[in-house]
Amino acid sequence: MNKPELFQARWNVRGLVICNLIPIALLCFWLWPVGNALCTAFDEWFFHLLNQPLATNSAWRHIWAVGSVRPFDLIVGIIMLCLLLRGDWVFKASEVRPAILGFVAILVLMVIIRTVFEKICDPLGLQHDSISIVLGDKAVHLSDYFPHLDKRLQIKDSSNQSFPGDHASVLLIWALFMSMFMRTAGQWLLVWALTFLFMMPRLVAGAHWGQDDYIGAVFLSLLGLGWGYFTPFAAVASSWLLRLTEPLFRLARHVPLVRRMSVISG
Repeated sequence: MNKPELFQARWNVRGLVICNLIPIALLCFWLWPVGNALCTAFDEWFFHLLNQPLATNSAWRHIWAVGSVRPFDLIVGIIMLCLLLRGDWVFKASEVRPAILGFVAILVLMVIIRTVFEKICDPLGLQHDSISIVLGDKAVHLSDYFPHLDKRLQIKDSSNQSFPGDHASVLLIWALFMSMFMRTAGQWLLVWALTFLFMMPRLVAGAHWGQDDYIGAVFLSLLGLGWGYFTPFAAVASSWLLRLTEPLFRLARHVPLVRRMSVISG
């Protein structure tokens, strides 16, 4: 099978350098005491702006309670997957399969980078509690308002290891990956609007500081994109995955309805 045209089996030095310099610069700014103090001050202001209305506005409280439960992450994942799989939107029908396999490979690479980064964060003391834990009684805890919902579905409103933002890093790597191929303003608006919207529940509920996302998650997603997309990695990995999964897709072509999906028919 020919290599997918979406990915080039060569090094894009300019893109790789940019995707390394930006996260390194952000991390250095965050490690700088003055920069860290500015981030913390901004995050506390932003958190109070979003979090305090939970105590007085029932609609606001219910919206973010639903958005903060674990099963809602599954809904977010399905939406992301549907936009990836939709043929002739961002990707042509014939490009959907290599696109999804290439994205999976880049996502796995980012997870590996995150694991290595976590090993560095712990001994250096870069890890911290979520803002809801640090502020204590000054924060509105959704789990206090919805104890039964928290018991059944687990409301994500606190964390003992909130840096970097894992949830946000997945959303950002998805949006950045899609951005490499998007052609219209409508595509850009939808993808990035959904990304920021789905990042909000953790920030409103206090499971993450803002810096966990705009420093930590951006750091991981840009490194993942850089070393995955701007090197031969995506081309080689997606080609290998295409060959490996071809028998499965060949069988799926015989399943009614399923065979009509772009990822199958393409």
